[in-house]
Amino acid sequence: MSRYRRLVVPGGTYFFTVRLEDRSSDQLVREVALLRDSVRLCRRCWPFAIDVAVILPDHLHMIWTLPHDDGDFSRRWRLIKSTFSRHVEAPARRSRSKAERGEKGIWQRRFWEHRIRDAADFAAHRGFALTAPVRAGLVARPQDWALSSLHRDLAAGLRLPSAVSGGYGPVARERA
Repeated sequence: MSRYRRLVVPGGTYFFTVRLEDRSSDQLVREVALLRDSVRLCRRCWPFAIDVAVILPDHLHMIWTLPHDDGDFSRRWRLIKSTFSRHVEAPARRSRSKAERGEKGIWQRRFWEHRIRDAADFAAHRGFALTAPVRAGLVARPQDWALSSLHRDLAAGLRLPSAVSGGYGPVARERA
């Protein structure tokens, strides 16, 4: 088994992409209430702030900020993924290796993470996440996708830069 080295920084801010095993699935949008409950349960046990979240049919993007004394994002993802998986049916087909390990085969085994280095890096990754539904051809504008933290930001008085509001591209926080 491979051993992945991850840059763990207590109190760090990270961008994540987490995918379902079946890339043709729409399970995350169909089961979004379960996904939200899985995240809530995890945050009760292992707190973290969700700076950005966008849920797409077969994958999700999030930016988290961890507590100042804790950098264990892998434990959090393991809890979220396992809680979600326990409450959905196993797919009709799963790989032999997943079956042999007793895995349900809902999620890809790992996830992609990137430690956010500064405000520009945050803005670039926030823009990438918020515009993902547009790039996927699901909506014409980021604000048209319901399963996005963009709506929380807009309600808090933040707005999209004018160049993004009619299309997509890097998104930065601006006061309304």
